[in-house]
Amino acid sequence: MERTFTGKRALVVGGTSGIGAALSKALAREGASVTAVGRDSLGPSETADGIEVVRLNLENTEERPQTLELARNADILCTVWGPFAQKALHETTENEWEKLVSLNLSFPGSLVSAALPSMRVARWGRILLFGGTRTDEVRGFLTNAAYGAAKTGLSSLARSVSLAYAGEGISCNVICPGFVDTGSLDGAESRILAAKSPDGTLITVDELVETGIFLLKRPLMNGLALRSDKGWEPKFI
Repeated sequence: MERTFTGKRALVVGGTSGIGAALSKALAREGASVTAVGRDSLGPSETADGIEVVRLNLENTEERPQTLELARNADILCTVWGPFAQKALHETTENEWEKLVSLNLSFPGSLVSAALPSMRVARWGRILLFGGTRTDEVRGFLTNAAYGAAKTGLSSLARSVSLAYAGEGISCNVICPGFVDTGSLDGAESRILAAKSPDGTLITVDELVETGIFLLKRPLMNGLALRSDKGWEPKFI
């Protein structure tokens, strides 16, 4: 099997659970040397799989600089993690705004800025960001406006990277997932979200990761915010 990313260093932020863990393992299978940042452990096989786990709580501002240092040496940067909040706009506090924008937009943006200098020297880099459902373009949100606004900003970030650095061999794209079965949902939650989907089923982690690897392998696709939600629209609620 061709190992596309042999010799490349990958950093997956939020890479120790759910979608991020599956992406870390997929990158390792493609030959990359992977550093997965998160609060969990991938298990005893993580070193043998070519994955180094760095246990950090990214909600703690004192622990984020270590991740920025790791980004400075990354050939492939993937940011999967970001907190979610479903709350009416008139009930959203200043602290909640600051947290959601900081961790879903400012911190990923800082990681991108940290990674770009070494990517420019190498004239090669791949960046994959994870947005939210229907944040591929500017939209309004009834119950998660702060989260939606922050995640929508990632599309502008990706387009800015592609505009400025495509000529240096660097690509940046955003995946905007629909309802994903990450293994963290209980039975009732799974049934509710599956019922909202056009085909009545949740997206699997493997399906989403396959899409991410597809984008990382193809520099022709650059500056995209790709809906990966089975065509979901609010009418399915």
